[in-house]
Amino acid sequence: MGAAITIEGEIDAARAKQPRAVGAARVTARPDGRGGGRIGELRMSGAMKLLFPRRAGALQAMLVNSAGGITGGDRFRLEAGAEPGAALSLTTQAAERAYRAQPGEVGEVSVRLSAGAGACLHWLPQETILFQACALRRRLRVDLAEDAKLLLCEPLVFGRTAMGERLTEGWFSDRVEVFRGGARLFTDATRLEGDISARLASPATGAGCRASALVVYVAPDAEHQRDALRAALPQDALAGTSLIAQDVMVARFLGPDGFGLRKLLMPALDRLSGNTLPRSWRL
Repeated sequence: MGAAITIEGEIDAARAKQPRAVGAARVTARPDGRGGGRIGELRMSGAMKLLFPRRAGALQAMLVNSAGGITGGDRFRLEAGAEPGAALSLTTQAAERAYRAQPGEVGEVSVRLSAGAGACLHWLPQETILFQACALRRRLRVDLAEDAKLLLCEPLVFGRTAMGERLTEGWFSDRVEVFRGGARLFTDATRLEGDISARLASPATGAGCRASALVVYVAPDAEHQRDALRAALPQDALAGTSLIAQDVMVARFLGPDGFGLRKLLMPALDRLSGNTLPRSWRL
């Protein structure tokens, strides 16, 4: 038998980083001749998968992160578009989770969406849950044709209250941009770091709430929908809606936790989506 070989020496910390998840996907919806959509272009790689539940109307694409969550160093990228005259609805299989990251490492999620002339696009992911010591950077850009319709929702949960979690350490950067005809229509940027729970306790930030959602609705009936949502909201709801253009409504919702947020958010999304909210939201 040959002698065993032993190599001694210090491990280079830069080379000792754990393997990280990488995923990318691209999908387009083409008009199906009935006001809905069918699969056009489709590509998937790595830890990002797309499922297509059978349903009439808009093409529904469900994102699945087979890595089970996001941590520092992970990279995910999605490109999706509704071609002229098509309808596309995008959601997630379940809530996404941003877990503890190693020092100096940040997880990144990049989403680029588009809707052509006369198209309808829904971006309706379920909540992203931030865990203690997470580090996450997200970027979402939407490019709309002049007459395209959009429903966009981005819900966030800052720790699970049922588990007694508090975010006393973490880093989160988020940017949402909507362009129409090449011109900037809406921008929202958020950056939280350090003791996130303490920052959200202020009346000027989160009023002690642990969940929030941004909703952007672009359609000719935006003013009507704003009035309907205002009338439907409970008097004690921490939520508000406003028009930033004749056909552009922006709404924000705050909840004490993820469940409380859903109680406010789901009726609003049902209304804005024409009762086509993806079934995964109800499981």
